[in-house]
Amino acid sequence: MAANKMEKPMTKTELLSNISEATELTKKEVAAVLEALESNIKKSLGKSGCGKFVLPGLLKVEKVKVAARPARKGVPNPFKPGELMDVKAKPATTKIKVRPLKMLKSM
Repeated sequence: MAANKMEKPMTKTELLSNISEATELTKKEVAAVLEALESNIKKSLGKSGCGKFVLPGLLKVEKVKVAARPARKGVPNPFKPGELMDVKAKPATTKIKVRPLKMLKSM
């Protein structure tokens, strides 16, 4: 990686070449490792998985269930004081939450 400040995020090709140079593996081998990591994340977060995936020291990916919200009428409008508005109901959803762990926080 260059010593100067990066202006844009790395592309997949740049990431593969940087990792292959650092580990002395071919780009195909590095790509296979990333694909295996992707499939493990899919298994962990899928319907039959436990709902959590941890990349030790770096990050934790979790599935979080968000409860349904009922419709409400007569709620004060935050943008127009004194005016009331109706809020539509929202169905229950599942969101993905990514949390940094100790090593990533210290970077």
